Amino acid sequence: MIQFNCEQCGRKISIQNEHAGKRGKCPECGAALVIPAKSSLFELHCQNCGQKINVPQTYAGKQVKCPTCKFIVAIPQTLESPAEPGVVRFTCPTCRNQIDEPESSRGKLIPCPHCSSFVAVPLPQSSATKAETSNEPEKEIDESEGQFERLQIGSIREFKQPPNVVTQRKLPWIFDIFLFPTSISGMSVLGIVVFTRFFFRACVLYLRQVAEVFMPCLAPYGLMVGINIIVRIVLYMYLCWYLCECIRGSANGGVRAVETKGHNAGLGDMFGHTIKIGFCFLLYLGPSVTYLIETENKDTIFWSLFALGLTFLPMSFLGVAIFETWGGVNPFLLIGSIFSTFLPYLAMTLTFIGAGIIYVQHLPDAETPHLRFFMTWFVGVYLAMVLAHLLGWFYNRYEEKLNWNV
Repeated sequence: MIQFNCEQCGRKISIQNEHAGKRGKCPECGAALVIPAKSSLFELHCQNCGQKINVPQTYAGKQVKCPTCKFIVAIPQTLESPAEPGVVRFTCPTCRNQIDEPESSRGKLIPCPHCSSFVAVPLPQSSATKAETSNEPEKEIDESEGQFERLQIGSIREFKQPPNVVTQRKLPWIFDIFLFPTSISGMSVLGIVVFTRFFFRACVLYLRQVAEVFMPCLAPYGLMVGINIIVRIVLYMYLCWYLCECIRGSANGGVRAVETKGHNAGLGDMFGHTIKIGFCFLLYLGPSVTYLIETENKDTIFWSLFALGLTFLPMSFLGVAIFETWGGVNPFLLIGSIFSTFLPYLAMTLTFIGAGIIYVQHLPDAETPHLRFFMTWFVGVYLAMVLAHLLGWFYNRYEEKLNWNV
């Protein structure tokens, strides 16, 4: 697995080794990038607070601040292996891969063997320049601090958290988890999803009543029904994307809903998350539903398949959100993860099942009064954010046992 950072936004990217040297786009900001031949990140730990820090090769020998406690961390000079005698080793500024060239190539313009972009082989550094550099350590900290912090928030997603992100609970966790959606971004998303859904539902019901007594209104009613279907699909996709963001933010240590400013998703990203979440339902609950349809019998086999599917479902959601690939639904990966965290995972799964049963019993239908529909939809979205927080918090607490190496 190759791990590196996007030069534009600092997003940590993990990709299979066979894609080395290929060109692509950052899934966060869309910037063009070249996949390096090997990982350009090294894992260190802050000596003061123990925060895990992923360090790019270019920070070797520098001093930077820990993104959590602001402690000055000295990055070792030996992040990269030394070059052989007579060989110049340097990093391509485009693809961040190491290049080895003979001493005779110093000062020449050569094509990078990894990405084919032209790069100048560095000249020997004079002793005066070295002395000047060694006498200005504070300047090095100032130059690298902003970019380094942008790269170094947690081990899952590498972007700089806004200043108002809350990482400490003010109440006991059993109560504080229900305050997770109360950030500005969380309440904004909640308002957009709930009020938009409520508004279009009210419009459809109103036009239906008018069309029943005034036939020419059938056309506007049909148009509104179509618009309402499209809006619902977009809202569900947006909600799936934001819930995955909440999982990743909580896995990074956040205790309030993540801010979306600066990294709102496009339709492609929302569609991708929705397809993966839907596939989780299909893969793990599909067998029990298919058996019920074929046999019309809720016997021992049905309940066994259903219970087995529910056991895998929360962990598959977590895998999809953390990996952001189809590898997150791999049953063999999930089986090992479930057994390594069996008791806490069982407690979390029972919480999910209990919340789901309670909510399903109060699902609104077409005849549900507007106020009840609004409250039910509001509680459902709010509860979904809380459950997403529980999933992310579970990963944050049991990351070592899960051993996913994301």
